Order: sequence, then C-alpha cells, then structure tokens
Amino acid sequence: MITPVILCGGSGTRLWPRSRAVKPKPFIPLVGEETLFEQALSRCGDLSRFAAPVVVTGAAHLPHVEAQLGSAEGAQVIVEPAARNTAAAIALAALRLGDEAIMLVCPSDHHIGDPAAFVQSATAAAQLASEGWLVSFGIEATSPETGYGYLQRGEAIGSLGFRVARFVEKPDLDRAKGFLADGGYAWNGGIFAFRAGDFLRELEAHRPAIAAAVRAAVAGGREEGQRFHPDAAAFAEVVSESVDYAVMENTTRAAMVPADMAWSDIGNWQALHAALPLDEAGNVARGRAELVNCRNVMVDSDGPRVSVIGLENVIIVVDGDEVLVTSADGAQLVGKLHGAANQ
Repeated sequence: MITPVILCGGSGTRLWPRSRAVKPKPFIPLVGEETLFEQALSRCGDLSRFAAPVVVTGAAHLPHVEAQLGSAEGAQVIVEPAARNTAAAIALAALRLGDEAIMLVCPSDHHIGDPAAFVQSATAAAQLASEGWLVSFGIEATSPETGYGYLQRGEAIGSLGFRVARFVEKPDLDRAKGFLADGGYAWNGGIFAFRAGDFLRELEAHRPAIAAAVRAAVAGGREEGQRFHPDAAAFAEVVSESVDYAVMENTTRAAMVPADMAWSDIGNWQALHAALPLDEAGNVARGRAELVNCRNVMVDSDGPRVSVIGLENVIIVVDGDEVLVTSADGAQLVGKLHGAANQ
C-alpha cells in the first residue's frame, strides 16, 4: 500500500486576487469543480492501492483542510507549529508512519490532467521505493521552462525508472532549450516516493540537526482526534530547508520515474491559462466575459461583466472589489504586488 502525504503550505500570492493568504490556491476550484487539494486526494482514492492520506499543514490552513478532507477513514492531519519547508514536513509524516511505510509525497496545489498516468507512475515509483530508492517524478518537459528545476536521466533501473544523474537548478533560457533538445532531462515536479525509514536515514546522514529536532518535536507532540500537534518549542529549532537540498541532491540512491500526465504546478495566471480549455484563438472566458478579436486572452470574473476587444496575451481577473490586469509575461510578477503580499 502507498500512503499519500499531501503537503499544504504557502500563500499562493502569484494567483492573487483569486488566491489569498486567508484561502490560498489549494483550497479554491481553479481547474474544474473540485479544488486542487480535493483533486490531490481523489487521485489517490483507489483503496486497493492507496492507504489513508497524511496531510501536513499549518494552523492557518487547518479549517480548509478539514472541511475538504471529508470523512476519509484513518486520515491524519499533522499541524505544523511553524513553516519549516519540505524536508521537515516530510520528516514529520515519516516519523508518524513507521519505517516500512511507502510514502508518496505530493504538493496539494498542482493540477494533473491525466490521473490514470499519475497512478501508473506512482505504482512504478512505489516499487522502486520498496527496493530502497528515493524516487522523484520526472515530468516530461514539453517546453524550455526556466521556472522549474530539472532531472538528468541516468542509467536504467530495470523497466521502472532511471538513476538521477544530477539535479539541475532553474536554468536560463538557453540552457533550458538545450535540455529540451537533448531529450535526457525532465522537470522536477516535487513529487517523491520512498520508504519512511530510508528517507529518515538519509536525512540523519546529511542533515542530522533537522532530523534530531523533528524527532524531538514528534516525541513531545500530542494527538487530538485525527490531528497531531508536534511540540512547538522543539520544532522551532528546525532549520528551514527543502527536501531537494537536504536529501535528494545528496543521496546516492536517487531515482526517477517518467511521468507524462498533463502536469502543471499552476504557478501563476499564465500557467492556469495554459491548463484550461481554450477556444480556437487561445482564449479563456470565465464568468461574465465577452472577448472580440482577441488572442491568448484570459478573463476570470466573479461578478462584473468584462468586455475585451482587440487584445493579445493579456490576463484580467476580477475578484470582489479587486481587479488584476497583466500581460501574460507579467504574470510572473503578480506575487510582488503589495496587495497580494498583504491579503
């Protein structure tokens, strides 16, 4: 059985004004009727393959998590006393599950258009994890993206996956084009599979202080129904570091499984535009919107009618009394707006 570990953190400010600190993007319906968090749970809903989920979140998001988690039998919610990045969040779950558990670590705010392909990759990753590998999903690179890290494919591990030859940080455009032309590189989508004990041993080897502080926080924690609260004082000693830096880039047992599953991190409005059904001119109109002679325009209004004529590569979002207008290229900068950072 594979245990989904769903990570719910962050404020989603790059999708302001729809996503805000009080209700960030995992908990709002952006693609389809379900929220991204609900979709993450649904992808792991086959009880013949997947055990009850473990959700790691902060107190601010707890009401949204519990409202959307529903009545999943055996589900556990770990409430982080403070945000300490993904290495610590995953360690909390690993310590609660026990050494032999196969963990499938998934962000709560990604969109996957082909859930069946996701399950296929998850099954292969779980098999490799049971053999002692720490596995990343290598998302098929379809464009020279500069906003993602990359995995270079190494030698094959049977028919299931490959060793990771190296992890590559976010490249410039020329390097990204080279990776795409090479064909041996995949996007690092931040989805992982490993045995809990194997992950903890690697964390202890490469980041012993993080491992020790998380162990102390779990040892001093308390249960409250389906919630688990780590000890706040011990957890405050944890250094904030991503799982990539702390473990995946240091282990000698890093593997990857190919994943061609219509994936998007929905990292900004341009990414959401690309993930939605488009008309023949590349437009999206949601809510009361009318587009005339437009190309690659997205309008998303929750109230007022928005009429757009003769524009290209523009995104317009209306949420209550807040209005965002940006070029497609400028969507990367939405999180820097004063309003986005303070709501």
